Amino acid sequence: MSTHDSTLHDADDHDHEHDDEGPHSTLRGYTTGFILSVVLTAIPFWFVMGGVFEKSSTTAIMILFLGAIQIVVHMIYFLHMNGKSEGGWNLLSLIFTIVLVVITLSGSLWVMYHLNQNMMPGMMQDTKNLP
Repeated sequence: MSTHDSTLHDADDHDHEHDDEGPHSTLRGYTTGFILSVVLTAIPFWFVMGGVFEKSSTTAIMILFLGAIQIVVHMIYFLHMNGKSEGGWNLLSLIFTIVLVVITLSGSLWVMYHLNQNMMPGMMQDTKNLP
């Protein structure tokens, strides 16, 4: 019976060792993330409503850039992803997410650019004159 009691006691000690692993967030961490998120949302709004840039393409690129930064802010401050937790798997997830964001943003820009070039109003008039 004493071996059974010591086994339970050892298992309890083992469970308490893993309680401190992983990131713990504080009110300050959540507040910092919230403030960064609000700022990263307000800046693109100001770009569009204030007409800060003359070219709309510059505005779009800046909005996409700030959106990518906001994704990283959310992953760090709200999802608690860093290189130390989960044995480094969170860092791998962060890198994978960044790669996907780059592919998605560059692909979206590429599609929008080519649609703009191929769907110009003058192009539609040229097709009406064909036999």
